[in-house]
Amino acid sequence: MGRRETRECAMKFIYQTMIQKEDVDEQINRFCEENELTEAVELGYFLDIVRGVADHAEELDARIARHAKGWTINRMPKVDLSIMRLSSYEMAYCEDIPASVSINEAVELSKQYGDDQSKSFVNGVLAKVWLEVQAEQETKK
Repeated sequence: MGRRETRECAMKFIYQTMIQKEDVDEQINRFCEENELTEAVELGYFLDIVRGVADHAEELDARIARHAKGWTINRMPKVDLSIMRLSSYEMAYCEDIPASVSINEAVELSKQYGDDQSKSFVNGVLAKVWLEVQAEQETKK
């Protein structure tokens, strides 16, 4: 399984945690077993993403909300929100993943799992999130 498939699994898991309010570690173990995430590379990436999104959910949601004009986090389709949380986390915390790759992968996921408007919505919000992340990174230098 490559990074693209692992990213898709991470998005599905993030979505699942918004629906099921069970213990996250228990859900992780069950999800990894069911999806046969066993290789060290894919498992490491998956765990980094899903735990990172969980740990930074408020911050990620605030970023998304600032740029999703006319939408609140609670009104957004959960699939779109899952995809944007994942990509926002990658842009802010995964230096080895170029933002363009993260946004492109998010748009592809939104085409596959979202509705007809999802790809434009996700792309537009994430482009603005990336500008915000870039500005913050420049300020830290």
